[in-house]
Amino acid sequence: MSEAGATNGKPSRYCIFGGTFDPIHNAHLAIARAALERFALDYVLFIPAGTPPHKAGVTRTPFADRAHMVELACLTEPRFRVSRMEEGNERSYSIYTIERLQQLHPADKILFLIGADAFAEIETWHRWQGLIHLVEFIVVTRPGATYNVPLGASVHPLGGINLDVSSSAIRQTLARGEASADLPRAVLSYAREHGLYSASAA
Repeated sequence: MSEAGATNGKPSRYCIFGGTFDPIHNAHLAIARAALERFALDYVLFIPAGTPPHKAGVTRTPFADRAHMVELACLTEPRFRVSRMEEGNERSYSIYTIERLQQLHPADKILFLIGADAFAEIETWHRWQGLIHLVEFIVVTRPGATYNVPLGASVHPLGGINLDVSSSAIRQTLARGEASADLPRAVLSYAREHGLYSASAA
């Protein structure tokens, strides 16, 4: 299912999960499933970033390919939805995404799923003061991770998910022509079919 919206005609309680997803992997999916269960969410809305301001020059894979891999990965979970709302050349600022979602469905309750490392830098984000008053944060924690909670921010820790997986390591594995057990099968097939992370594509 795609996009956000009401569930059974009623306002929804959901979280957005943004990222470059280059590529999306099993740890992303495990984190989303944990958030669903622990915080009684109606669904998780995956939002692939168009032009992420904090990762300039890092994401080379075209948006269409990254978004399609997310859609493939989410097919088996009916409570995973995907939005392409950040497609385009403009910077993908989270505050703009949240404001747009609230305009579309003002009665919905939106939470923001984010890693501890990223949340630790929240005060460097564009219009971060406004962002922390619009959503509650689900912060994925891991042993040794530390972060400050800005005044006025509402944070729900999500711990116990110790999955040492990174998209960069997966890209290196695929560039060597090897399969990665950390990818959903459909995503691995798509990446191979389109030569997304082969050594020649680097």
